[in-house]
Amino acid sequence: MAMISRTNFGHKAWARFGLRAGQWAATTALAASLAACATMGRGSPPAMAGNGTPEIPIDTMKEVTRTLSSDAFEGRAPGTEGERKTIALLKERFAAAGLQPGNNGSWVQKVPLIEMTGADYSPMIVKGGGQAIRLAPGDDYVAVSYRVTPETRIEDSEIVFVGYGINAPEKGWNDYAGIDMTGKTALILVNDPDYDADTLDGPFGGRAMTYYGRWTYKFEEAARQGATAALIVHDTFPAAYGWNVVQSSWTGAQAYAQTADDGASQTRANGWVQKPMAERIMTMAGQDLAAMTAAAKRKGFAAVPLGVTTSFGFDSAIRRFESNNVIGVLPGSERPDEVVLYTAHWDHLGRCKADETGDDICNGAIDNATGTAALVALAEAHVKAGAPERSIAFVAVTAEESGLLGSEYYAANPVFPLDQTVGGVNMDALSLAGPANDVVVVGGGKSELDAYLDDALGELGRTATPEPTPEKGYYYRSDHFSLAKRGVPMFYVESGEDLIEGGTAAGAAAAADYTENRYHGPQDEYDPDWNWDGAEQDLRLFYRLGRSLANTGAWPNWLDGDEFRRIRDESCAASDTGC
Repeated sequence: MAMISRTNFGHKAWARFGLRAGQWAATTALAASLAACATMGRGSPPAMAGNGTPEIPIDTMKEVTRTLSSDAFEGRAPGTEGERKTIALLKERFAAAGLQPGNNGSWVQKVPLIEMTGADYSPMIVKGGGQAIRLAPGDDYVAVSYRVTPETRIEDSEIVFVGYGINAPEKGWNDYAGIDMTGKTALILVNDPDYDADTLDGPFGGRAMTYYGRWTYKFEEAARQGATAALIVHDTFPAAYGWNVVQSSWTGAQAYAQTADDGASQTRANGWVQKPMAERIMTMAGQDLAAMTAAAKRKGFAAVPLGVTTSFGFDSAIRRFESNNVIGVLPGSERPDEVVLYTAHWDHLGRCKADETGDDICNGAIDNATGTAALVALAEAHVKAGAPERSIAFVAVTAEESGLLGSEYYAANPVFPLDQTVGGVNMDALSLAGPANDVVVVGGGKSELDAYLDDALGELGRTATPEPTPEKGYYYRSDHFSLAKRGVPMFYVESGEDLIEGGTAAGAAAAADYTENRYHGPQDEYDPDWNWDGAEQDLRLFYRLGRSLANTGAWPNWLDGDEFRRIRDESCAASDTGC
């Protein structure tokens, strides 16, 4: 059975929209607060004169979606015959659309991947004060290694409680201040210090999760601090998923993008522990987890060495293989070295658990044949309109379902320098429930891109609905995030919930039907009876967003105080030719 993405933990656009009608009203106050944040501190976009939307080739959307999601493509798993067919189709369609090969004369960027499968896990033994606690693998803790090594052993590593594990210079916050983590294991709380706020006010966005709340950041920061291992305390509400999701996602085969050092700069082990186990560890150390959690929410918290040690280990089977990102470009007429991106992932799960009919192909029609088809359709529309001032690149990335690996590899090895990348639009799982009055803005109020979105929505007669559950951090769970965390401002705008026919109740019903009956299963297949009006509506918006960025000399930035502002500013300051 195909692995559920550790990065996504099952999230897709429609899956997130599964609100019952009664839940909608509960989000109103928060939505209003988010909308207010989204209008603050923005620059103004250029006028859209001359940038009117051409006809969107919906027949292209239908044809490419149908072909990519056919059984002949076997679910488009990376490294399979399905990938070979997908890459060939995208090359053909990009060329026919009038794009040029985007990677120095090549249509592809090779993406070296590593698959590591853990086995022979030992219990985790925590010792201190003459006592010992035994944590069972899978049930009490999970762990993997980001280092490409056949054997991982953690021996008598001192555990240090580091609160939320955040080092945010722009906020004057450093949970690692004054502590040397060499040889030690960081015990870390999930989410942000102010995650349980009722509003969006707070040093870390209040209820809205920031990057500092994501487990990916916490493991990265622990590695930067020199920790031997990092363990996050699982708590269902701030994590936004139960232990069963952690357990299923962090066991079995794990895929990674290869790095030059084979992960040597990472911790030796990263994992999670059940909250009751963390409470027992704290008690053994003479501490109380609840009290320590309360202390960690306050600025100036100092990491606490617990005086207890942990030991555990496992083996890893290693498989190296290669996949591909596909890149086409429409060169700009005036500033071709400045680039606007469209991104979407072409991959899906391949063969998966069979349904009651014996069908074991997860076709991924909506997820994400629709987004991949949108790349082709938008390429045709932009070429037909003629070259804009800046170049537009269309990037179909691999291995999103394995943890954003294709986009991560691209962002770490950019074909177009990041300081010359203006921004972009990511497309993941378009809605086929019909046209909507609104769009859902994921990560609104973070960057000056908001002004471009407001301008385009106004001209198209649509409204922006803030995401109803910002505490779950969905902005950090799709391919645009690989670029955003390196400073490139990225749109993540999803299909609306307020359908023209049926309103929010109809939107919620369509979302629930997809989530319950088709998402990540063999039933996510092409349906000739789909209503494509909503997809066409969304592509008109995506076209205008990309075209507007490509026909301006402005460089939209993150807002002051955003976690990515410092990264972008440093990148721009070091550049002689870009932002």
